[in-house]
Amino acid sequence: MTQSIKLIGLPLDTNSSYLRGAADGPKAVIEALHCDSANLWTETGFDLSKAVENGGQLDLKDKYTALDHIEAAALQAAKSSFKPIFIGGDHSVTYPLVKGMRQAVGNFTVLHFDAHPDCYDIFEGNRFSHACPFSRIMEEELCSRLISVGIRTASGHQREQKKRFGIEWLEIKNQNNWPALSFDTPVYITFDMDALDPAYAPGVSHHEPGGMSTRDVLDIIHAIDAPIIGADIVEVNPGRDLNGVTAMTAAKILREIAGMMLTH
Repeated sequence: MTQSIKLIGLPLDTNSSYLRGAADGPKAVIEALHCDSANLWTETGFDLSKAVENGGQLDLKDKYTALDHIEAAALQAAKSSFKPIFIGGDHSVTYPLVKGMRQAVGNFTVLHFDAHPDCYDIFEGNRFSHACPFSRIMEEELCSRLISVGIRTASGHQREQKKRFGIEWLEIKNQNNWPALSFDTPVYITFDMDALDPAYAPGVSHHEPGGMSTRDVLDIIHAIDAPIIGADIVEVNPGRDLNGVTAMTAAKILREIAGMMLTH
């Protein structure tokens, strides 16, 4: 099998609202992916050592141009012969990623895993905060459908935004009654590691108890019935991790997303 997936690091956390540290996430996740304690085979039967290329990290030191640089990288990736998985970084990176992908591939659904809706209009004076990317995405009509899975921190304002934009939420309190997901467009996955309960992913800036298990999210990923055009995995904060477990969990999720990319 020729290489068909590229990993691209996005070391950016200047739009974080509480703690810095997510900029160190890409390095930690790549190290975990290649840790000798595991291997590069997916549960769906693909050997990623023959399918994945490490594309390095973008230079995002200039916070004033970082989002433009990310958008350009996403556009270039979407036009290429490989499928990209971006590793953040805080969740602000998803807006320029989706914007760049949309320019190249047209309509798609965004499947968003998160404890937080991240749809504030503005947060702490910053329209590009990691708490706001989905408002920017929906304002600009960059996706045909937005499904947010694992939500458990929604404020009144964000509930108003949900109605305004027609966002679909699978709130964790209703998990036993979640419908099976089906898609009539390609899918872009954005995975915030705090979608998981802190027991599974302590290395995040915003601990929010009552979340999903690793197997919960893998079951949803494995059931995706449409092509996956790209993905991002964000908000790993290695400075808060315990024995590298969050980075290893992120690497596991990355492997299984990559395996599903290769399936379609």
